[in-house]
Amino acid sequence: MNQVSPSPRPLPVTARGQRTRERILRAAEEVFGDRGFERASVAEIAGRAGVALGTFYIYFPDKKSAFVELVDELGSRLRRDLGEATRDVKGRLAAEREGLRAFFAFVRAHRKLYRIVPQAEFVDEPTFRRYYDRLASRYAAGLRRAMSEGEVHEGDPEVLAYAMMGMADFLGMRWVLWAGDEAEDIDRIVDEASRFIRAGLAAATAPAPPPAGPPAAAAAARAPSPAKKGKRVP
Repeated sequence: MNQVSPSPRPLPVTARGQRTRERILRAAEEVFGDRGFERASVAEIAGRAGVALGTFYIYFPDKKSAFVELVDELGSRLRRDLGEATRDVKGRLAAEREGLRAFFAFVRAHRKLYRIVPQAEFVDEPTFRRYYDRLASRYAAGLRRAMSEGEVHEGDPEVLAYAMMGMADFLGMRWVLWAGDEAEDIDRIVDEASRFIRAGLAAATAPAPPPAGPPAAAAAARAPSPAKKGKRVP
């Protein structure tokens, strides 16, 4: 049976308290990402945050509660960034493109996301599932609206949401996380993924995107025929 996730202390009401709590969470992101949950210590988190050990316990009752809050907070930040990036975008397929770009930007800013979230499955499974369920719920709602408006083909919104999330997750791992500080052509990755998304999601009546280059068939048609050169066609 899953244990109930521990609850953090009530949110601070003063600006100073909010800044201190934010420093602790950012320090926890570094420590949990570097050392993993088991090897991380409250003392190191407090030290990286620049606060006394007792100050940590004002905001979080223990290490696990800080970890749970961190995973929830990262999920909330990601959903907020995705929402802001797609809020004024017209059309679901265009929103998919901008959402993917926003996810890559988030991974670049929070590289330890790929180390922290998977740990949650073993530290506190409800937190692990909540992270993905909340993302998928919002994603599926957007797909459901697009289906009702005829922008994308009919299907199971939750299945499609998890499929798209999985694709974004692996693309971010390969072309953002693994790339490190090396410059990557993110526009190329977004373009390639967007063509794949359009092919899989677009309704039959959706306008086709402009071709990226001359189709292979057209190029072949323009090529001189061997017969015209006086060669015998086998």
